[in-house]
Order: sequence, then structure tokens, then C-alpha cells
Amino acid sequence: MRLPEYSPQSVRPADVARLATELGAIVGARHVRQRKSELLAYESDGLPGYRRRPRLAVFPGTRDELVEIVRTLASGGIPFVPRGAGTGLSGGALADDVVLIGLNRLNRILHIDVDNRHAVVEPGVVNALLTRETTRFGLHYAPDPSSQTACTIGGNVAENAGGPHCLKYGVTLNHVIAATVVLPDGQVATLGSADGEREGYDLLGAFVGSEGCFGIALDVTVRLTPDPEAVRTLLADFTSVHDAAMAVSAIIASGILPAALELMDAPTIRAMESSVYAAGYPTDAAAVLLIEVDGLAAGLDADVGQIVRLSTAAGAREVRVASDAAERARLWQGRKKAFGAMGRLSPHLVVQDAVVPRTRLPEVLARIHEIAEEHDVLVCNVFHAGDGNLHPNIPYDAADPDMTARVEAAMSAIMRVCIEVGGTITGEHGVGLDKLPYMPLLFDEDTLDAMCRLRSVWDPERRSNPGKVVPVRSCREWSGLPGLSEVRKAATVAADGPVGRGGATTAAMEGSAGREAAPPGAARVGDGLAGSGHGGR
Repeated sequence: MRLPEYSPQSVRPADVARLATELGAIVGARHVRQRKSELLAYESDGLPGYRRRPRLAVFPGTRDELVEIVRTLASGGIPFVPRGAGTGLSGGALADDVVLIGLNRLNRILHIDVDNRHAVVEPGVVNALLTRETTRFGLHYAPDPSSQTACTIGGNVAENAGGPHCLKYGVTLNHVIAATVVLPDGQVATLGSADGEREGYDLLGAFVGSEGCFGIALDVTVRLTPDPEAVRTLLADFTSVHDAAMAVSAIIASGILPAALELMDAPTIRAMESSVYAAGYPTDAAAVLLIEVDGLAAGLDADVGQIVRLSTAAGAREVRVASDAAERARLWQGRKKAFGAMGRLSPHLVVQDAVVPRTRLPEVLARIHEIAEEHDVLVCNVFHAGDGNLHPNIPYDAADPDMTARVEAAMSAIMRVCIEVGGTITGEHGVGLDKLPYMPLLFDEDTLDAMCRLRSVWDPERRSNPGKVVPVRSCREWSGLPGLSEVRKAATVAADGPVGRGGATTAAMEGSAGREAAPPGAARVGDGLAGSGHGGR
């Protein structure tokens, strides 16, 4: 059955004040925001083309407060969107007239186990801060998104974030070994284990990358990686993007596995070098490769020599090897800050992160160039070349309708090319709102329906981050919630005594028709699940 797109249930104006009072009783009135001016900062994420205003925002400071907030919202049937640092690039953490739960105050590193190389952190811990705190033990947290100085572990878990060094070390999923989560109904469950794999289904694997649709992490246990004995960082510049892409395949085919292998093209280099993040990249190059190898010192220089020879054979003009840690840091600054440097080109930016087979990179990059010329737009490519994770950026002015239309057409064409060559639509940014239109191009109806059914196991009412990831018209199971009279009856019951697991007395919000429900007889995450409980442990 084909259904209309989901329209999130909003919180009615008459109920906002009451809800704000109840949430304020949990976290303190100063940690609840409801004025339009206060909510302005939460209307968008790192992708400024989408704007959605939450009805109100609440910021818990402890895990117990977070659990109580979720239970209060559950008792009223109120949708919510969890949000970390807001650095996402798919519109995934935008709250459209519903409650936004900000996790930035949950920012404690709870425990560092040096012997077992684990750390337990709250979801609001900044990615780079974790590495800074573990460096003194000779350890670091390997996933390193370009926004790592701002993005949080909770957001990384939601998006299964990667970064330049995921080529060798893997993405977030490979470094999360356990998590305590609060499900949308307020139940608390433990997924995974720091002591080793548990029997049964890999619920942790399902939760990581679920984009906030399965619940909210209360704490995350991550794997820490020993610092390598030696590191070598190289910069190879080319007069042709095609040659740089060919060098990528040659390096990987040689058997060398770099820690990172990044490509930046001429428009990106020029934007970055004209900014405060200038790193000394050659501005006359058509493309550069930033290559890093690490590991035992013995044999590492041989790998460097092989990479230099392969790059030169592919057409590199020069291959520079960083002479010290300062030069290495400067080269990486250019790559990590390239996205920020795009702000010099235009007030708005759209970026995708499709993944294509490495061997198809030269072909796909050539097609992207043709599409840019066809639609008269500027495409800046900066991406994880080693694993084929493209990041085409198109700067534009959203106030210009004609330019906006051309940009949208160009990006759509780019995404279709990536799918046609056997690629996929996201490597680390997530689907969110931005990539919803592409899901039916990649997955058939049965597969999309299976995704909907999986979500129903975790969140039967689809209240957690509603309207994201899977187009709701693809979900075959659909039923509206009770009508207004039933909602008012529920509100009366709530007012007469405790409702739900948390004993909250929030009156059910009106206007709830149109939300999804679980398929009949669907199982629930947490039913009989080891480690689950009702307390905010």
C-alpha cells in the first residue's frame, strides 16, 4: 500500500507551556528553550539548505534526567529528536515542530580502562577530546571525522561516522563494543558487552548507524587504539584529477594499506589555500593526494618509497614527505578544514557522500565534471579516496532560485551516476532528510519495508526522530493513533495518576493522527533482553 509521506506530530501551542513546565521540573527551567529566538540555533545542522524549527528544546545534564525526559514524552505520545553538536550533513538531527533533546551537557568521560583499552563516555563527549585525554596513555580513539573538534561520540554512533583514517582502522561500528540506551518508550537496555560478544542477535550493530531512530545512547563503551610506533605523511600533486584517481587504485593494488588516502581537487585547494587554514598545498595543481602510512618503524620507509614510485608513475609532479610532526599537522589541517573553507565561496553549500568502487573513481570524477559544466555549477571534490567515499561539494546562494534549481539538478545527477556504477548513497553522513529521495533508487520495496519493520521493533510509534531515513510511503504497515476523543480520555487518565514506567503525569498531546504503529504482533527490543531495566543506571 502506497501512503503519503509522514508529517510529524507537532506539539500544540496550548500544550507547550505545560510541557515546558514539566520538563523544567526535571532539568531546571533554564535548560528548556521555547522562544523562537532561542530555537534559531537549532533550525539547521552542518547542511544549511534545510531548516526546521523545534517546538521546544530541552537539555538534560544527567542520564537520569534524560531517561525521565524520554519517559515523560512517551507518556504523552510526543515525538522527539535527539541532537548532539549539530555538525551532521544530512538534516538528520532537525526537529520539525517537535521536541528537540540536546545532549551536549552529557559530556563526561566516565572511565578509561588502560589495560583493556576501553573508555566509557557520555554521548556529548567531543570526539577529539577523548583522544586528547587518552594520549598520555599512548592510546587514541581512531574514528576521526573532519568535524572531530566539535562532533560528539553520540552523534558519531548515530551516523556510524568514519573519517580519513577509517580506511585502515574502520568506522565507528568497529570501535563501539557496548552501549546503554534508553528506548523511545523509556525502557533502558544494555547492548553489547565490554567483556566480549554475547549470544543472540547483534542489537548493538543495529543501533550504531540508526540515526537516532532507535533511541538515545546514555553511555558508550569504545575501543581505544594504541598509538602507532611511526607515522609518515605524504602529499602528492597532479596535473590531472584522472591521474590522481589512477594513483589511488595503484597504491591499494600494490598491497599497501594506508592509514588514510585523501583526494582534493583544484577548486577545493584554492578555497582552502586562500583561507586561514592554508597548508602550503600547490595552488596550480589539478588535484593532490594526502597519504598517510603508520605502524612499526621497520619497513615503513619501504612503503613510503613504493608509494612515491607508484604516484610518480601515475603522473605526480612531486611527492613531498612531511619532515616532522608540525609539517604533518599542517598538511592535515588543510584537509580537515577544507569544508569550513568553502564558506569563502558562497553563503550555502550542499554536500553528498556517495560511495563508489575505487576502480570506477576516474570515470565517476569525469562524469561529475561533465555534470558541473552541464548545469553551470562549481563542484569541489574533497573525499576519502582510499575507500571510494566521495564528497562532492557545491557552493551556492540559496537566495537565487535559478542557481538553487541548477544545484539540485546537478546533485541529483551525481547521485544517480554513483548508483549506476554500483555505488551507494552514503558512507558516513547518513540518510537523514537529504537522501530520502534516493532510497527507492537503491532499495526495492521489500527491502524498504524490512527496514520499516526493524524500526518498529525499537520504536513502534515512530516517535524517535520521525520522518527520517526511510520514506514512510514505503512502509506497508500503517495505523493512526487514537482520535481526539481517545487522546483526551488518555489525558484524563494521566491527570488522575501516574502513567508509564516513569510515573509521569504529562497529558497526552492532541492532534496525533497519522503516526505509524508497529505491525501486529511485532517483537520489541528490550522484551526479555539481558541487561535491560527501568532505572537510569
